[in-house]
Amino acid sequence: MQYPGGKEQAPTRPQLRRWVRAACALPAEVTLRFVGDEEGRNLNRDYRGKDYATNVLSFPYESGDRISGDLVLCLPVVAREAEQQGKSREAHYAHLVVHGMLHLQGYDHEAGSGDAEHMEALEREILDALGYPDPYA
Repeated sequence: MQYPGGKEQAPTRPQLRRWVRAACALPAEVTLRFVGDEEGRNLNRDYRGKDYATNVLSFPYESGDRISGDLVLCLPVVAREAEQQGKSREAHYAHLVVHGMLHLQGYDHEAGSGDAEHMEALEREILDALGYPDPYA
């Protein structure tokens, strides 16, 4: 866990471990980094060509018998989205960690990938098992 954007607004380590494990089909080594708007914007611009901060970015490093990668969550974006969508921050973070973990396992929801519906169904299933509401409702 890395907290350059501040630890006070981030989920707890036990929460993060629970969410990662729930979304992981294989052994994993994953860094979760919680950043502010500036770092979130810079990373999204540099790696995706989109000049704005986004909620979660995933950086997979290995595939096969283990999952290895980084998830970067932008604290201010997550807080704004949770408020705008009428969700608790905890539920929104749980969704984004699960979502990011699925990306690290090769799922892609971008147009033309064919994985979007399957990925959303998995997210709903995992979050339901964790006790969180449907993030797409």
